[in-house]
Amino acid sequence: MSSDLRSRTTTVRSRVTATITAGVTEPPTPRSPRLRRGRLDLVFAADVLTAIICAAITWGILVTQNTQHHSPHSPGLLFLLGLLTCAPLVLRTAYPLTAWSASFLALLWASVVVQTYSASGVQNLPAAVVVYVLCLYAVAVRCKPWVVIVATVVTVIAAVTVGDQLTATAVVVAALPVAVGVIVRIRRGNREELEVAERRHEGERALLEERQRIARELHDVVAHHMSVIAIQAEAGPYKAANPPPELVESFGEIRASALSGLNELRRVLGVLRNDQPDTVPQPGLEDLPGLFDSARAGGVTITTEVTGTPRPLPDGVNLSAYRIVQEALSNAMRHAPGSAVQVKLFYGEAALVLEIRNDGVNGTLAGPGAPGQERWAGLGGGGHGIIGMRERAAMLGGHLQAGPTANDEFLVTAALPLGDGGEETE
Repeated sequence: MSSDLRSRTTTVRSRVTATITAGVTEPPTPRSPRLRRGRLDLVFAADVLTAIICAAITWGILVTQNTQHHSPHSPGLLFLLGLLTCAPLVLRTAYPLTAWSASFLALLWASVVVQTYSASGVQNLPAAVVVYVLCLYAVAVRCKPWVVIVATVVTVIAAVTVGDQLTATAVVVAALPVAVGVIVRIRRGNREELEVAERRHEGERALLEERQRIARELHDVVAHHMSVIAIQAEAGPYKAANPPPELVESFGEIRASALSGLNELRRVLGVLRNDQPDTVPQPGLEDLPGLFDSARAGGVTITTEVTGTPRPLPDGVNLSAYRIVQEALSNAMRHAPGSAVQVKLFYGEAALVLEIRNDGVNGTLAGPGAPGQERWAGLGGGGHGIIGMRERAAMLGGHLQAGPTANDEFLVTAALPLGDGGEETE
């Protein structure tokens, strides 16, 4: 039982000690360069010099008063008293609460000594009072609000009872350093918030510059090659005598797809180069027929099915649904050309559900003897397309699954939440 009590006492003591030493004092504000000379802190040096001068003045006053009253105290005691009442000023930069506490206790002791030959108490020790006021100011600047309130109340009570001062005078003496300290504290806080805001703006500016750099790189690399593809597709039919109509149509579709991709790339580059909202309409589910026609021209067979009640969707859901279907069709044409693709849309009350399924019967991955799961090895989630689809769904709070099925098909399923009433909210 005694060991448990001892353990609890130790725990409480450690918590109290931690609170007093670290929990009530804010970290010091870094000094400005004009207040430092190398490793020398000019404010600390000023505190040391002020403490020495105040200690000398206090000791001189005590010796004079002691001599006038037939020397009731020894010179050593008076020297110690002058030192203890002024030395706490040295600690106020690093330990403001400790400095104030030491100064307060020293003044209480000085009041007991001085009252033996003076009814006015520590009022005759102005240098020691100045040190106390400076320590109280440090508490107001650095300590928690409740500590500042306690120190102010204790100061007023001690000034009224021990110093025999009027309550109004005691309140003014205590409130003045606290008010100045609070004002300085608020100004420092505002300055720190302004610095944080400036750093945030610098980060945003750096991000915008990086986006512009990415836009330039994309334009130099991708846009150039897509333009070359469009030009070569336009010139392709003229390189052969009497080209068949199917060849001319294929080159035309290649050129149209390259130009369409180039237009979308330029739209993305415009977003990267400008932090203003894009005013060009983004594609949505209403543009799926054109996307299906382009995919059919690429050789796949597409069947569609829509269930539920179609209705206007939030812009983010509408765009993400279109991009998911677009990426799924691109994967089908790339990895299983000539396959049959089923696109199903379900308009639910809370979410839009997409299902894009394609087989691999006519695809290059469906070669003889290839196991069913290995045919879709390139689509197992390692590509950036599927990662992008998952990111779009997750951004809206939904989810997406993509992978091969037991029937040697590849299935993409996405659920995109619609929000309240299908309206986009900010």
